[in-house]
Amino acid sequence: MTDTLLPNGIQDGGGDGSYFRKGCNPFAQSGRSKLQNKRASLNQQIIKEMRMRAGAENLLKASSNNKVKEMVMLELSYVNANLQLLTGQLEALNSSVEVYQNTQETANIPLIALGLKETKEVDFSTLFKDFILEHYSEDGNSFNDEIADLMDLRQACRTPTRSDAGVELLAKYYSHLPLIETRFFSPNHQAGIFFTWYDSFTGVPVCQQNLSLEKASVLFNMAALYSQIGTRSDRQTIVGLEEAISSFQKAAGTLHHLKETFTHTPSYDMSPAMLSMLIRMMLAQAQECLFEKTALPGIRNQFYSLMKMAQEAAKVSETYDQVHQSMIQTPIKDNVPFFWSTMSQVKTNHYRSMAHFFVGSALLDHQLGPSDDEDQQEKTLSQVYDRLPEGCSPLDILKDREERNRIGKAHIRRAILGHEEALRIYGLCHHLNKLEILEEILKASHQRTLNKYSENENQEEFTDYMEAPDIISKTEHKAELEVPATTKVKVTDFFQRLGPLSVFSAKQRWTAPRTIQLHPEDRDLGFTLKGDSPVQVVSLDPLCPAAADGLKEGDFIIAVGDTDCKWFSVSEVMRLLKDVDEEGIDIQVVSLMDTNPQMPTKSATFSGNLPKTYSMICLAYDDDDKNSKSRKVSKKSSFLNWGLKNKLKSASTLSLPTADSGSLPWNKHCPTFPSSSSYNNDSALY
Repeated sequence: MTDTLLPNGIQDGGGDGSYFRKGCNPFAQSGRSKLQNKRASLNQQIIKEMRMRAGAENLLKASSNNKVKEMVMLELSYVNANLQLLTGQLEALNSSVEVYQNTQETANIPLIALGLKETKEVDFSTLFKDFILEHYSEDGNSFNDEIADLMDLRQACRTPTRSDAGVELLAKYYSHLPLIETRFFSPNHQAGIFFTWYDSFTGVPVCQQNLSLEKASVLFNMAALYSQIGTRSDRQTIVGLEEAISSFQKAAGTLHHLKETFTHTPSYDMSPAMLSMLIRMMLAQAQECLFEKTALPGIRNQFYSLMKMAQEAAKVSETYDQVHQSMIQTPIKDNVPFFWSTMSQVKTNHYRSMAHFFVGSALLDHQLGPSDDEDQQEKTLSQVYDRLPEGCSPLDILKDREERNRIGKAHIRRAILGHEEALRIYGLCHHLNKLEILEEILKASHQRTLNKYSENENQEEFTDYMEAPDIISKTEHKAELEVPATTKVKVTDFFQRLGPLSVFSAKQRWTAPRTIQLHPEDRDLGFTLKGDSPVQVVSLDPLCPAAADGLKEGDFIIAVGDTDCKWFSVSEVMRLLKDVDEEGIDIQVVSLMDTNPQMPTKSATFSGNLPKTYSMICLAYDDDDKNSKSRKVSKKSSFLNWGLKNKLKSASTLSLPTADSGSLPWNKHCPTFPSSSSYNNDSALY
C-alpha cells in the first residue's frame, strides 16, 4: 500500500512520520476546510432530524389515540422547525463566498464557488474479499493491500486540496471506478455496498448500491474544485485571469459531461435542471473574467474602444440575466441560495449600467471631427443598436451635436438607474451585506456615472425623458465549455492480479480452477494455443492425454506449474511448456460456464495484415498441389524441433511441428483463419 502514498511534504498529526496522499490534506485548517467541516456536521444533523420526522409521521399514521396524535403533531412541528433552521444554516454556508476568494484581491467583484459534496466512509474489505473467494476462486486475504489502497484513495478524495493535484486525485479515483465496477459489480447481483452522498444544497442524503451515484458525485466534486480554483485566482494579473477563465470553463465542461452521462441521478443537486443552471453560472463567471482581462490593461478613451467595451459589458450582463432567469424557475428557486440569485441580479444590472456608461461617454466625449472616419463610426454605431428612436439614423446622431448629446445623456441616465437598482437589490440580501468590497465597487460605479452626468448637464436645457435604446451584446472571446483531460486519467488496475479485465470480470462465470497434468507424446501436447492474455486452448485432440485428464476445448490457461499465466501471451506460455520432460507438468485451467464461450478476437501477433498463430499442432498443405481435393497432410518432425525445414518456411506463419496425425479423425482441415495462400504461396494456415 505504501507505493500509492506519495509524500507531499505534510506530515500527519500523529508524529510517526507518515504522509498524506498527494492532493489531499485532511488536517488543513483553512477557511475553506472549516466551512466544509461545518457542512459535514450540518448534514449529520439534517439526517437525524429527517429520521425523527419519518418516525413521527409513521406513528401519526399508525395511532388512533387522539392524545397521542396531538403529542406527535407537536413533536413534528418542532422537528420541521429544526429542519428549516438547519437548511437555513446550510444556505448560509453556500453563501459564504468570501472564504473562496483570493486574499490579495481588493478591486474585483466576488465570484461564486461550489461546495464539495460530502459522503460517508465505505468499507470494501469484507465484501470484496468474499467476492474474490466466491467468484474468482482466489484467497481474498491476499488482496488486503489492494483493498486498502482503494479505501485509502477514496478517503483521500473526501478532503482534496484546492489545486491541480486535488483535481488529479479525484480524477484518479474516478478512473478507477469503471475498473472496480467491472471487477466486482455484476449486473445481475447486488454487491451489498451502499454509497451515501449528501445533496450539496439541501443536505438530504442519497444512498445507492451501484456505482452510478459514486461516479456522478466525484465528477460534481471535480467541477466544484475547479470553481474554487477559479475564485482563488489572482484577477489583478493576466496570468491569474487566464487561470480563472480556464478553471470556470473546465467546471462548466465537467458539469456538462456529468449531465450528459448520468441522466437519472437521484440527488437533486445533480438533476438536469440544476446542472443546466450551474453550467450557465460557470460560463457567466468565465465571461466576466474575460471582460476583466480585456479591461485590465486599461480602457482607451476613444470612440471605438468605448463602444467595444460597451458591447463586452452587455454580453456579461446578458449571461448573468440568463443565469438569474434559470435560478427563479420553480424547481430550482426553492433550493438555490437566495444569495446566488441576488448576486446574479446585481451583476446583471451592474454590467448593463457599465455598457450604457461606455456608450454615453463615447457619444458625449468624442464628437465627430473632420479627421474622423465618418463611415467607420456610422458602421460601429449601427452595430451597437438593435433599433433606434423614431426618425433617427446612426449618421444623424453622429453629425447632429445636439442629438448626439441628447442620446448620450439618455445612456448616462439609464446607467444611473441601473446602478441604483443594483444597490437596492444588494441591500435586500443580508449575506451580500457582508461583502464590503462589492458595496464599494457598486457605489464607486454609481458615483462615477453621476459625475459624468453632472459634467454634461446644462441648467438652461429642458429635462429630456428620452429612454436610451438597448445595446446589442457582442464579444470577441466567448466563454466555451472545456472538458478537462483529467476526466480520462490512465491508471493501473488495483486488482490486475485477478487477470485481464476483458475475461476475468464480474459478469463472466467460470468453473473452479482445474489441474491438468501434461504428458507430451513424441513432444506433442495435443492442442493449440491461441489468443491474447489469457491464452485459450483450441483444436484439442480428444484422444490426447490432456483431454483424458479433463482439458476441454476453449479452456483458459491461468497457471503453468507455479507460474501465474493470466497475463502471459501465447509465446510466453509456450516458453514455459517448451522444456516439458517425460514426467510432465501441471497446468491450471478454467472454463467459462456459458455454453458458447467468447473466443478471443486477437491473436498473438500480426504479420502482413494476417494473424499469426503459434500452434502446438500445425497442419500444412503441399504447396506443389494446387487442387484442394488432392492436398495431402505432410508429416512433421517432433514437437518444438526447430529444424532447417522450419526455418525455410514463410514468415507469414510460424508452425510448430507435430507428430503424424494423418490417422486422427480430427485433423480434417477446418480453417481457423482464411487461407494465406492468396498472400503468400509458400504455405496455408489452418
